Amino acid sequence: MRRHWTLDPAVAFLNHGSFGACPAEVLEAQQRLRARIEREPVRFFSRELEALLAEARAALAAFVGADAEDLAFVANATTGVATVLAARAFGPGDQILVTDHAYQACRNAVDRAAARSGARVVVARVPFPIANEAEAQDAVLAAATSRTRLALVDHVASPTALVFPIAPIVRALDARGIDVLVDGAHAPGMLPLDLRAIGAAYYTGNAHKWLCAPKGAAFLHVRRDRQGGLRPLVTSHGASSTRTDRSRFRLEFDWTGTDDPTAWLCVPEAIRVVAALAPGGFVEVMTRNHALALTARATLCRALGVPPPCPDAMIGSIAAVPLRDGDADSLRDALLFDHGIEVPIVPWPAPPRRLVRISAQLYNEPEEYQRLAGALSRLRAGA
Repeated sequence: MRRHWTLDPAVAFLNHGSFGACPAEVLEAQQRLRARIEREPVRFFSRELEALLAEARAALAAFVGADAEDLAFVANATTGVATVLAARAFGPGDQILVTDHAYQACRNAVDRAAARSGARVVVARVPFPIANEAEAQDAVLAAATSRTRLALVDHVASPTALVFPIAPIVRALDARGIDVLVDGAHAPGMLPLDLRAIGAAYYTGNAHKWLCAPKGAAFLHVRRDRQGGLRPLVTSHGASSTRTDRSRFRLEFDWTGTDDPTAWLCVPEAIRVVAALAPGGFVEVMTRNHALALTARATLCRALGVPPPCPDAMIGSIAAVPLRDGDADSLRDALLFDHGIEVPIVPWPAPPRRLVRISAQLYNEPEEYQRLAGALSRLRAGA
């Protein structure tokens, strides 16, 4: 499988989760699109782009279980989170709910919105290790109050790799009148998605991770009843358009200024290319990656003498295992420069505590995780 990617053959790349890795065939398609733009930029941007974006949105919508008209392309999930926070009105006494598993960049955006408005950030403490999904759901719901105006909840937590029971959490909070912004950065391509069934007010996800699209491909899904007050971070020509054939949401988000849209336009090609790598299509890709993640986690747990920190059902294609306390940066560098292994060592919940987080993609092999386990054991013995 590795031949379909352009990864360095000298490195065991066990960190697909951080930035993804784009197959060569998809990169070639992106380059063809860039060449098309430069042959006649005015024709492309003025006459062709709108239809191409619609085609790409339709393919993405079918994959994630959504209506294409409720999707907007953004550069990354962090941008999606920032877009929602900028559009929401908070005031003194209001509360924004997050968990202690939140991605730090998104937590920073929440802190900024709270500081600007006088709102307060409330943190739900979700245990890790964790026994079951109910513990995660109960922790989130227990932290919600009558003053909670918005909850930011990860679908797949970046530091701990936990898959949150997002649909029941959304339903329970929605019943209390609390809108949920789901940070689904890792979910598309890792987990089967049905955004209609999840029903969140807002859901943002990356296509450059597990969908394997080029960097800069992500989406923001906004429930129809929440689109009216939502604006992109950049105000451009759509704000003054007199067109009546498209929604204001569509007009504003589809054009925020001259940029390279090829990552978005390659999303259908990425879905096609990756699905073709397994006889059962993307369902089999997700199933295989999940199975490999479980195998890899078991290998690490045995080598490190620790029990699995969560049930199998609460991980997707990434898994985190606790390590002995120490410096995360030095261990990460030692694994790469001394052992040829690229893997994140995550300080969590705070230094010196740390986790090793492995990813499982089609190009990975069980032997790579055995190599990691051996390297960690040797480094621990020499510490």
